[in-house]
Amino acid sequence: MTGRQPLAARVAILSVFYMVQGLPFGFQAKALPVYLTTHGLSLTNIGFAGAVSAPWLLKPLWAPIVDRYGSARFGRRRSWIVPLQAALASTCLGLAFVPAEALGLFLGMIALTNLFAATMDIAVDGLAVDMLEAEELGWGNIAQVVGYKIGMQIGGGILLWASQWIGWRGLFQAMTAVIVVALVVTLIWREPPRKVASDEAEAQLRTSIRAMLKTLGKALASRGGVALLVVIATYKIGESISDAMFEPFLVRYADWGESRVGLVLGIYCMFFSLAGSFVGGWLATRIRILRAVVGFAIARSLAIGGVVWLSTLAPGEIGDAQVVLVKGLEELAGGALTTAMFAFMMSRVDKRIGATHYTLLAGVEVFGKAPGGLLSGVIADAVGFTATFASGLGLSVVCLPLLALVRRRPYAGD
Repeated sequence: MTGRQPLAARVAILSVFYMVQGLPFGFQAKALPVYLTTHGLSLTNIGFAGAVSAPWLLKPLWAPIVDRYGSARFGRRRSWIVPLQAALASTCLGLAFVPAEALGLFLGMIALTNLFAATMDIAVDGLAVDMLEAEELGWGNIAQVVGYKIGMQIGGGILLWASQWIGWRGLFQAMTAVIVVALVVTLIWREPPRKVASDEAEAQLRTSIRAMLKTLGKALASRGGVALLVVIATYKIGESISDAMFEPFLVRYADWGESRVGLVLGIYCMFFSLAGSFVGGWLATRIRILRAVVGFAIARSLAIGGVVWLSTLAPGEIGDAQVVLVKGLEELAGGALTTAMFAFMMSRVDKRIGATHYTLLAGVEVFGKAPGGLLSGVIADAVGFTATFASGLGLSVVCLPLLALVRRRPYAGD
């Protein structure tokens, strides 16, 4: 099945798909806090605005439907990806014409972009599981994380920086144009045919949602299955608290403007994140994936310590160089950790129910990060930025020993 397309071609098309998914999330993660801050919202409300990403948390609920249905003629995964890209482009274009005072409608449409992108992610993750062999997972997860972050860099960095000339309307129109180009590429590309089921049980899995869920339950209840969920849910709690308040910290404490935030965080620092993703994926192909995860988790905790230090400086002492150094190192370590962890997750998936199983793991990952992001504004309003970042550091360090729980392989990897 995979021999019909070279690895480079498979990695390239996966990168395009993940890039499209990263566009709206990049806006939400990087540009939306700036947008809301400049519109006078409290830190608490800015933190709670992260609820528009709820589809990424809830997507396991409809993952079996995406995994089960699809046109074999058009492409099992492609038959979901194409209409979802079209819907995402239409919503981004609609956002360009939402008036600034209609904040509720604006946030509702941002949530809709997340719904389309999250559902697309189910199909794309399933496609990655279908197309990649075990020894190719590191490269596949480079495509996953790097492609996604390039989309984030465009939606939350380059276009945010350019908004000083093109405005918010031009930002969404540019996002729409990028998605339309990706849609054309998707229409030209042909999905490889799926491997024929090897036995009757596997054939049943492809036609019965009940059978899928039963198989998933066995995988989760097997040796190491629950431990895997615990680790995935906790490994980024501290980082999520730190990241959610960093843009408001720069705007409110250091008095940075939106274009400066977009240039430094969305462009300069994102290059560190992309480099980290490459390193994480490459190292995952050279050493045991779990060993890479542990090493990068330790490095990420140290980098959050740098963010705590930065927050102790006077506003006038926080320049571009200091932010690029501190936040860049955190993005480097965090990017490497994310890629290695996603490769680790994919290595533990039952490929017979690839989209469903992997989507559940990814949903647990989002679930683990959600409380930190949502409550970060409450913490910052109560105790200030430095204590907020310090709490993120403490949780990051406390969760490190939990990585030892997944030394044994659960069902899917046996």
